[in-house]
Amino acid sequence: MTTLYLYTLNKYVFPIIILFLSITTHTFSQEKKELQKAVSLRDKAIELYKIENYEESITSFNQLLNLAQKLKNDQLTCTGYIMKGHINLRNGKNKEALNNYYKALDIIEKTGDLKDEIVVNSGLIIVLSRMNKNAEAQKIALRSLKAIPKTSYYNKENHLRFLTTLIDIYLDDEQYDTALTYLKKGIKMSQSLKLDELYVDLVIKKGMIFYYQKKYDTALRHLFEAKEILTNKQINNKSFPKIRTDYFIANCYYQKQFYDKAIDVLINSINSFEETDTYKPPAIRSHLLLANCYSQKHNYKKAMFWNTRYNKLNEYYLKDKDQTIDIIHEKETTQLNEEIVALRMTQAEEKKAKNRIFWILLVTIIALIVIIFIYLKKQQSNKIVFQNLMQEINQLESVNKQTEIQEQSKKEISIDDQKVQEIIKGIEKLETQEYFLKSDCNLRTMAKKLKTNATYLSQTINQHKEKSFTEYINDLRITYVLKRLQEDSKFRSYAIQYIASEIGYKSSYSLVKHFKAKTGINPSYYIKSLNKQETTSEIKV
Repeated sequence: MTTLYLYTLNKYVFPIIILFLSITTHTFSQEKKELQKAVSLRDKAIELYKIENYEESITSFNQLLNLAQKLKNDQLTCTGYIMKGHINLRNGKNKEALNNYYKALDIIEKTGDLKDEIVVNSGLIIVLSRMNKNAEAQKIALRSLKAIPKTSYYNKENHLRFLTTLIDIYLDDEQYDTALTYLKKGIKMSQSLKLDELYVDLVIKKGMIFYYQKKYDTALRHLFEAKEILTNKQINNKSFPKIRTDYFIANCYYQKQFYDKAIDVLINSINSFEETDTYKPPAIRSHLLLANCYSQKHNYKKAMFWNTRYNKLNEYYLKDKDQTIDIIHEKETTQLNEEIVALRMTQAEEKKAKNRIFWILLVTIIALIVIIFIYLKKQQSNKIVFQNLMQEINQLESVNKQTEIQEQSKKEISIDDQKVQEIIKGIEKLETQEYFLKSDCNLRTMAKKLKTNATYLSQTINQHKEKSFTEYINDLRITYVLKRLQEDSKFRSYAIQYIASEIGYKSSYSLVKHFKAKTGINPSYYIKSLNKQETTSEIKV
């Protein structure tokens, strides 16, 4: 019996066991090789990303995703989607970036990896800020910033990178004091970690903040510090920060009316552009700023040359972008385009003064015809928008009364908290007093006036006004300025900057942005149309 048992083991069982172990070992070995290949692909793709070779990097990440999904490796799959999101973000393909970030978040929901969630959020908030959803971006950023101390990112490079992203959001939203608060923390951390690349980025941002606050000498001091670092230290991917630094140095000179200095900085900067630099927003704006410098010096030939180059680059940039926007690019371009108007007004005069040859004159005339055609088409569209807007304003009082009745009925049904009712009454009182027109009107100061806290006030406005605090204040200001411009001809005669300051905005850019967002037209067009309407009425009388 024992002999038969041993025979059976040797004949059948042992060979099967050996075969099973052999297959298992082979399978394990194969999976190990594929995992090593996936890790190698990941490392290669990340290196390509660091040197801005995005096309090959995307190819490698796609290969990684195919292999990682086959291996059912959530960590590598998540990394692939995150990095593809970052690449699309850098290329301005915001919809593709969002798609990849959301795929990564689906995986994170299963794995619960807090570090990956923070990395995804760092890209997500940039996309949201580009879409002018700054309030939502701030919420995600602050929530992630609170979570960082629970991870190994705390006081490390990724923590610092997240801070720089948050600073960008506050910078785009013109909350310069808050941006400076986080910037000081970031500078201290970058010096402690000896991260020159991030330190110089923060110094540039500091210069930008002081530029926007019109403290040009202070801005120049920080920008020249950044320029010295970029010149003397070994920093990866320095082309973009160098272009941005030169642009803001030149802009400070321009604002101080040192036009020759600004021209020297811009010419040297443009001459040093790499091919890949030309279509970056600060590089494009450099051409427009150079046109403005020459316009101020009455050198209209060179001004038109650089303005033409700017238009070609900007047209390409806009075609290459999706529906989202670069806020800083829009802000600077709006400001500089307003200043180039003087150049266009003197174009006809300059052409008479010069003996243009026939073909240049012909080309110029054709170009002018095209511009006039586009302008007239735009004017027609604006006229329709204006007429609709006037109807809305004329109905504003009756609509407001109906809205008040509706809001009262809502309040009677849903509000039983005495404190909330007091806040709402206080808000209505401040509206009557036109407190929203003050430049220091913000969530904190308004909460202080109502003897409550900012969080409670924000929640009350969200619930009962059905909008964020920022949207609420902007709506009040734009509604006020629409009505006042319609009724007060003297108010219409003031400069846009003065009108902006009268209704609480710190810059004409803010007024233009929020006015156009609400009405679809620029305030200058609205004023011009009102004046024209008034003149026509007087003639009829």
